[in-house]
Amino acid sequence: MGRPEQRLTARLRGRAVGLDVARCLALLGMVATHVLDERTPTGELTSAQWLAGGRASALFAVLAGVSIALVTGRRTPVRGAERLAVSAGLAVRALLIALLGLVLGGLGTGIAVILTYYGVLFLLGLPFAGLRARWLAALAAVWVVAGPVLSHLVRPDLPERGWESPHLEQLADPARLVSELLLTGYYPAVPWLAYLLAGMAIGRADLGSRAVAAGLAAGGLLTAYAATAVSHALTARPGTLAVLRAEGGSPEVLDDIATGMFGTTPTGGSWEWLLVVAPHSATPFDLAQTLGSACGVIGLCLLVVGALPRVASLGVAVFFGAGAMTLTLYSLHVVMRTGAVWPPERPDTYVWHVLVLLGIGAVFAALGLRGPLETIAGAPVRGLRALVAGGYRRA
Repeated sequence: MGRPEQRLTARLRGRAVGLDVARCLALLGMVATHVLDERTPTGELTSAQWLAGGRASALFAVLAGVSIALVTGRRTPVRGAERLAVSAGLAVRALLIALLGLVLGGLGTGIAVILTYYGVLFLLGLPFAGLRARWLAALAAVWVVAGPVLSHLVRPDLPERGWESPHLEQLADPARLVSELLLTGYYPAVPWLAYLLAGMAIGRADLGSRAVAAGLAAGGLLTAYAATAVSHALTARPGTLAVLRAEGGSPEVLDDIATGMFGTTPTGGSWEWLLVVAPHSATPFDLAQTLGSACGVIGLCLLVVGALPRVASLGVAVFFGAGAMTLTLYSLHVVMRTGAVWPPERPDTYVWHVLVLLGIGAVFAALGLRGPLETIAGAPVRGLRALVAGGYRRA
């Protein structure tokens, strides 16, 4: 067995390949929302927008919670000095990711870069790292409603968002930057905490259990369907629809927002807005629908990969290797969308984005290597954990 194959096999022992497949799908879904058209020439939603709009980024956020749970003890949360060390390492990692997001946000790509919000989410999740799956799931369910309600109450007193993506220049106005990251931005961390808590609950479960995977798949898809159906029923009521039409400024308001709402419902709008299920609206129904979709995808990926023989799993791990280095490849995708870098900004370039990202991911996976940004961002956690472990051995 050659060294690359040994490294790949060794990495697989500590990874759930199904999670990497889900991460890869989230990456390709986000790329699709950035590159492909939202509507057909006849005005209908495209298949890519219907599948990935709002769902791909939610899947990313849920998987972030899974990662926190895996790093902080998997099914049994770490305690004492080890928890302090891991939490400190995760905090440094979060700050590095947030800083990278600020840099990428200044490139003028037109993309709402998620990484700075992602870093803030990591920080918000750290106080909950000591909880087990049951409590995390309960908190996530409560926050699906409480987060949007809190946002709806607070946002009228906050300044409106000034930028598509947070960037370094906003450090000169930290209060407004924090406001955007937490409540008024495209991926507002306060309501999005529901995704992170749900992901942490998943990471605390037995991910090797087919029953758990099947429960995630079935329960998630049922939740997504129910949230969408109930939202449509409520917003179709004459009184509710009249309010939405009046405040949305269009008789076709529900169709207009089907491609997204830029992070939140209208500031100072009526409570009826919390009944919509539009992508990036951060309403209870949007959170429930996208959270259910994310759980369904994760469950299906775990089920399918778990049913494969080991040789096939190795092949899947290589083909979907991009899922093991999404920080690097997402950043590369953003850079590729700048005016000076190939390919040009056209829908037909999506296939080139996919080939580049999957190709690089496959090479790194086949060689058993970590992505460069993953190596840098993960170093604080590994270093502090090793330092604590060394202290225990000396004691």
